[in-house]
Amino acid sequence: MIVSNETIVKEWLDVKRPAGFDLESFLPYRLSVTTNRVSRAFAALYEQEFGISIPEWRAIAVLGAFAPLSSNEICERTAMDKAKVSRAVATLLKRGLIAREPHQTDQRLIQLTLSKAGRKIYEAIIPRARAIEAEVTKGLSKADIAQLHAALDRIGAQLDEIESD
Repeated sequence: MIVSNETIVKEWLDVKRPAGFDLESFLPYRLSVTTNRVSRAFAALYEQEFGISIPEWRAIAVLGAFAPLSSNEICERTAMDKAKVSRAVATLLKRGLIAREPHQTDQRLIQLTLSKAGRKIYEAIIPRARAIEAEVTKGLSKADIAQLHAALDRIGAQLDEIESD
């Protein structure tokens, strides 16, 4: 039996695109694309002006808000993998933007904090970041933004449940 190219292509497409699956309405895909686009908008600011990467900014941001933290705690708060956090921390330490200090109760652990130079960058970026956030959310009402945060909180709680199983 001879199979036409048209039949082969149709069968291949059916395998690649299962019935009822629309990638553009698939929530994980949409969240990922949106997150990447927002990150790029922010990255353009802090890479150009401050010479820091997205992972470095995320480490600075959580240290600015929650320090002292360990590298593992930065991983938890940013949902970045350990390798990215490790590289970011190493670069930030080398540049003098963060400092190491021993843990108060467990000398085996290292706590990270922002140095004066790191704090200066953090404080300089925050108003710019808020301006970009305002631009990105310009078409949303305060109620829309509150609903978005509430939905993200519920998704986060559900993920916590899934991850704990």
